[in-house]
Amino acid sequence: MTRLLPFAVAALLVTNVGTAAESQPNVVLILADDLGPGDFSCYGGKLAETPNIDRMAREGTRFTQYYAASPICSPSRCGMITGQYPGRWKITSFLQTRAGNAGCEQADYLDAQAPSLPRALKTAGYATAHFGKWHLGGGRDVADAPPFAAYGYDEHAGTWESPQPHPDITARDWIWSPDDKVKRWNRTAFFIDKTLDFLERHKDHPCFINVWLDDPHTPWVPAENEKGNTPQNVRRVMTEVDRQVGRLLEGVRRLEADRKTLVIFVSDNGPLPAFDRARTVGLRGSKLSLYEGGIRVPFIAWGPAIVPAGRTNDTTVLSGVDLFPTICKLCGAALPHDYTSDGEDLSSALLGEAPQRSKPMFWEYGRNDKFFRYPPARNDRSPNVAVRDKNWKLLINRDGNDAELYDLPRDPNESINVIADHPDVVDRLKTAALNWRESLP
Repeated sequence: MTRLLPFAVAALLVTNVGTAAESQPNVVLILADDLGPGDFSCYGGKLAETPNIDRMAREGTRFTQYYAASPICSPSRCGMITGQYPGRWKITSFLQTRAGNAGCEQADYLDAQAPSLPRALKTAGYATAHFGKWHLGGGRDVADAPPFAAYGYDEHAGTWESPQPHPDITARDWIWSPDDKVKRWNRTAFFIDKTLDFLERHKDHPCFINVWLDDPHTPWVPAENEKGNTPQNVRRVMTEVDRQVGRLLEGVRRLEADRKTLVIFVSDNGPLPAFDRARTVGLRGSKLSLYEGGIRVPFIAWGPAIVPAGRTNDTTVLSGVDLFPTICKLCGAALPHDYTSDGEDLSSALLGEAPQRSKPMFWEYGRNDKFFRYPPARNDRSPNVAVRDKNWKLLINRDGNDAELYDLPRDPNESINVIADHPDVVDRLKTAALNWRESLP
């Protein structure tokens, strides 16, 4: 198919699992690391100007109620890949040493038998690639993590925390070093180069590409001999991320005559440091917290002839575990046999509608105080289980104590605990949250 289809026809085509390969869109999933809404000017952030990402939002749809599957990287990524809550696969915190993993009651890597979004798309005829941070197994003293191919990837260029680290970005046995051929401040460009090259070489196939950035995770190293976790440095890092996203979108525009492309930009969890909530635009919490600032992050969908332009969706509540069924529906890919997602297909939200989710969302973080890290601000440390259902969000500790209830549309910053005013809601959500937590391995 060599010309752009009208939106209505495109929407009709993607509803058919048997969609011909020519109508299957490319999908590029950009996952930033520790990025908050305040890092984008289009979300009201003041720290950095992001003109290319702002243009992406203007030309696509910006969502304001997207939630990561976890307030920390590895379980959040697990939720996206599997479409299931990461605790099901015994991933509860960032994957680390074997001793640290045991302390967190978690596995050493994502089980290769787990459901896999790239594998499902590969089965549907997609060429698949992973470029960037993985952090679902490999690195430190874990040498037996499954290779990328086990999850359905045709090509890869992983960082040190992966089973097959790329030599140009892993000169030493650590996450980054001054000896890396591709320097820390050039990594985003390196991953974008890989992405554009893959798309160019696979014009005859639909492509699914993870572009999982290191930025803006600390340390912020915007240039040689410049390092420090300051607002000035995160601004410079985000300026470079924005420039590279602009370069990616321009490359995609040049390829539009060959195939439609959907680009999604999202974050794995909230920011840290949050700079007195500047990076969360007022939301309470940060990375390592189940308050909104730790799990409510930006989501922008862009794709000419797929995603309607100039829209902000403030009503549809999305989760990282929704991406598996949602992307499969858009790509005409069948879900795996006997597969049950913890998310739901909300593909119509990317096509211009505003569906309401039918399932509550659950989170857990912090099984003990020895092996889990928490926000430095005491007021940002949350109870260790949470549920959101419609407008209500309940946080509670696994032992049933310290419950908090918030009416999010009225109080998105979670400043007024209304637990005493709604006992029926508390009882219902408490039972749901604790039963869910007890169901995990």
